[in-house]
Order: sequence, then structure tokens, then C-alpha cells
Amino acid sequence: MDKREIRDAATVIVLRDRSTAPKILMGQRGAGAAFMPSKFVFPGGAVDAVDETVPFGRPLRQPCADRLAENSDRSPHGLAAAAIREFWEETGQQIGVPGKWPDAPRGWRGFAASGHWPDAAPLQFVFRAITPPGPPRRFDARFFLVEADALTTNPDDFSRAEEELSYLHWVPLSEARALDLPFITEVVLAEIAAGLNRDGPPEQVPFFHHEDERHLITRLAGRSPLDGV
Repeated sequence: MDKREIRDAATVIVLRDRSTAPKILMGQRGAGAAFMPSKFVFPGGAVDAVDETVPFGRPLRQPCADRLAENSDRSPHGLAAAAIREFWEETGQQIGVPGKWPDAPRGWRGFAASGHWPDAAPLQFVFRAITPPGPPRRFDARFFLVEADALTTNPDDFSRAEEELSYLHWVPLSEARALDLPFITEVVLAEIAAGLNRDGPPEQVPFFHHEDERHLITRLAGRSPLDGV
């Protein structure tokens, strides 16, 4: 595997009404998209260099930061910042804390103009996956779970969203796997459903990747490989 051909990426899974009728926020990629056309996905995208430099109103919590650093050339800070930025761009929804940020860099000025700093504290690192060989683009994606209560914006208002994702809506978790989903998204949804009663981050984070034409799941902060997935 040539890692130079794989871009680091970050994705946000927002969970709403966990204890009553759990729902997650999803959108649909365009039919002409180069990567996963027409598929329903979680908001997210590639890490930009500027994401490594932005300040947080509150930092990423442990053990998430340590697990993000495991077997990774990308800093936990940059991954968390990219997740917040991409989520903001694709949905118009914000994970932040109030504060003035007059010198925000390009790519973050719209976020700063709302009067907020990015807030990494609510992010829980729950899954990592490298997309399989074959598609024209490949990503090493980190998935972060966030409770909807952490949003500083109206969770039903998508008027500020960019156009990369259409049909942004809250999907009942029990119905999400009936949508047209990438395989990895189906696996992540199963992990989210299994952890609904968990308080806090998972004990180990699944890492889906490839070796010798096999699909593998290993565990970050663990030692239990599962072959043939």
C-alpha cells in the first residue's frame, strides 16, 4: 500500500435522542461525485494543512488523542480540527465554544465570524478505516461521534450548508442501514448501534484496513486482529 496515494480524512457522526429514539445526521453525495457517488454518508472530508494550526476552545480529550496518534503520521489535533471544519462546511452545523477569533486563517473565517472557537472536547474517536483499493480516491478516515447537544447551532437548520451533500436529514438509527451506503458506513453504523448504552469512548477503536488483499480489523489500544471481515 502506497500511503502517498491515501489522504487523511475525518468524519463526524452526530447522535441525537440517544436514550429515546436515536437518530444520526446523514446526507447524500451527488451522482457525479468522483468518490462514492449517490451514496448516503456522514459529513466529513480531507485534512488541510491549516487544520494543524488552529486553536481549540477546548482540547481533544483522552484517551481519544492517544488512540488517534497510534500508527498515524497525522496529529490528533489536525484530525479533530478537520472533522469540525468539514462538518461545518457540509452541514452548516457547528461544534464550538463562544469566543472572539479575529485572526482565523482562510478556511476557518466563516466559523470564526459566528463568534466561536472550534471545540474538540465533545469528539469521541470511535472508528478508523482506510478505503479499499480501486476507487480513484482513497482516504484514511477517522470517525468521531458527537452528541447533538454539543452543537451550538439549531440542529434542524441546514441553510448554511455547502452543496457537497444533499438531502441532509436526521435518520432513525434503526432505519439507516436500509439506505444506499458504502460498506464501511454500514460497519460503522453497527458499531454505533452496539455502543448506544456505553457512557464515554469505547475501550478499543476498530481500525479497518487491508493487507495482502485481505480486509482486516485491528483494535487501536488493543491486540486483537480479526481477519476476513
